[in-house]
Amino acid sequence: MPARDLPLLIDAARIAGRVATSYAGPTARRWDKADGAGPVTEADLAVNAQLCSTLRLARPDYGWLSEETEDNADRLSRDRVFIIDPIDGTRSFLEGSDTWAHSIAIAEQGEITAAVVYLPLRNKLYAAAKGMGATCNGVPIAASGQTQLAQSSVLVAKPAMQGDVWKAGACPAFKRSFRPSLAYRLALVAEGRFEAMLTLRKSWEWDIAAGALIVAEAGGIAHDRTGIALRFNNPDPRLNGVVAGAASISTALIDALA
Repeated sequence: MPARDLPLLIDAARIAGRVATSYAGPTARRWDKADGAGPVTEADLAVNAQLCSTLRLARPDYGWLSEETEDNADRLSRDRVFIIDPIDGTRSFLEGSDTWAHSIAIAEQGEITAAVVYLPLRNKLYAAAKGMGATCNGVPIAASGQTQLAQSSVLVAKPAMQGDVWKAGACPAFKRSFRPSLAYRLALVAEGRFEAMLTLRKSWEWDIAAGALIVAEAGGIAHDRTGIALRFNNPDPRLNGVVAGAASISTALIDALA
């Protein structure tokens, strides 16, 4: 089934890229979501509509979980579920940056089986199917083999560097970098360009699902902040933070967290 689903996700992602790039980010109409949940643009909604039409027509028995679709309990009764972020990094899209991504995944009984993260303005399409490895633009990729945290580059936001979130009262030594899109951070880790990424806040499944499988199929690991393996299509679709990347580095980060 993963092998059958992955070409569908790749084709859908490329179509999504054409839809999104038909809008000019800085001039796209935007609205602010309730409760400070961030902005949404007409491009987000157009991509969501396109993906919903394309994917659900092809797999009508699959459930649906998307950032831009009102959630309901129907997905919980489905064996397989699409988990979608139409545009991950909407603020970057609005700024005219090229670091936003489409994140498209399928979960089966809580595990991701097929996934795509596509950055159309960078012409980078990351893809993975369970048991079949991970690729970028069709070329196999692998997570870093680094084993020393002090020698590592980690994608992390500044708030997670504060001392009170670490057992030692200070962040361990590593080089910090940042990208606004969680899906892109995970893809970069899978590509071996960074050793790990971490986010300590509650994270929506649609930001993480695709990238988590790509990391795992590239030879890395993806867990929540306590070291528990990630499960998807939960009644509350939020994860308890995420730590992902090279196995040794991810484990060292989790062990160091308060």
